[in-house]
Amino acid sequence: MDISEVRILHISKYYYPFRGGTEQVARDTVKALLGTGARQKVICFQDGRQDQVDYVDGVEIIRAGVECTLASQGLSLSYARLLRQTMDNFRPNLILLHYPNPFVTHLLLKYKNRDFKLLVYWHLDITRQKLLKHFFRKQNLDLIRRADRILGATPKHVDESAFTNEFGSKRCVLPYMIDESGLVLSQDELARAGEIKARYPGRVLGFFIGRHVPYKGLTYLIRASKELGDEQLHFLIAGSGELTGRLKQEAQGDSKIEFLGQISDSERRAYLSASDIICFPSVTRNEGFGLALAEGMYFGHPAVTFTIPGSGVNYVNMDRVTGIECPNGDYRAYAEAIKKLSDDEALRRQYGAAARRRVEENFTSLRFRQNWMDLIEGL
Repeated sequence: MDISEVRILHISKYYYPFRGGTEQVARDTVKALLGTGARQKVICFQDGRQDQVDYVDGVEIIRAGVECTLASQGLSLSYARLLRQTMDNFRPNLILLHYPNPFVTHLLLKYKNRDFKLLVYWHLDITRQKLLKHFFRKQNLDLIRRADRILGATPKHVDESAFTNEFGSKRCVLPYMIDESGLVLSQDELARAGEIKARYPGRVLGFFIGRHVPYKGLTYLIRASKELGDEQLHFLIAGSGELTGRLKQEAQGDSKIEFLGQISDSERRAYLSASDIICFPSVTRNEGFGLALAEGMYFGHPAVTFTIPGSGVNYVNMDRVTGIECPNGDYRAYAEAIKKLSDDEALRRQYGAAARRRVEENFTSLRFRQNWMDLIEGL
């Protein structure tokens, strides 16, 4: 396809300013295609009952009001009408659907005989809703048959899905991106990073940032820290969530663990710069990629992760190349990996330099934009 003739309709559950991993990827994709000549629109749900049309980054965003939410899926009385109007008036010749989104998939498949290329960004399988995932199996098969490409952020997304055998030759890897422009440190932030290092003289700093929810695996980091006794380490845990109180109780008596709470973007950059090891102890495929992991690696730090079946974490962090990968949930092995990096500064530098290169070569905004242009032009 000639990208200057593309009319692309992006279909995401929600969209910026709504905060979420899929929503961020959707916006990253729209921004990557700005200035290419492609015309773009986005249709999504609205965080409220009223329909709304607005503009983000100069692109029209059509938001359908939501009557209720069932099993994490928005239900809208107006979505079918808004989709029909968009299909008839905008006449997209390329549609990008961010999966899973079963309600919208049902509506979109009604247009399966129209002349457009369909890309499905397969972010994850439906796994949490045990009954619904079986209910939507036929719908998923119909979607896969209609799709021209099934995109995954890593090979694991398309090679270790419950539908991998159905994807066939439609599989395509298109990694997510970090916004490296937002990771440039100001002089004040560099000074702040120096202050952080000075606050823990002689200590190797492990850093975590993210939500305190079960799949993030913070309990295993805390257990690993307790295995390390009085080693010259200190763990800085940023963020908050439903488990924060319980995690603080679990960490009582361990002076190596410090909870920072929510921190600003400026503070995040300073802590990332000051750190020595990126602690990323996620344990389930709910962690599909690990943008915070890639950001930490961009700062030239090695990472310690768990092996997670079906997750892209182990594609971002390469075992014994950019960091160390441990058997899933094995906090003793996690402790040993941290100690190995803590005791060997040369190894930290070696893995950290490789981590920086891996992000620069695969996960930057420039690479993301080029990947999209190559994909569209190759359709």
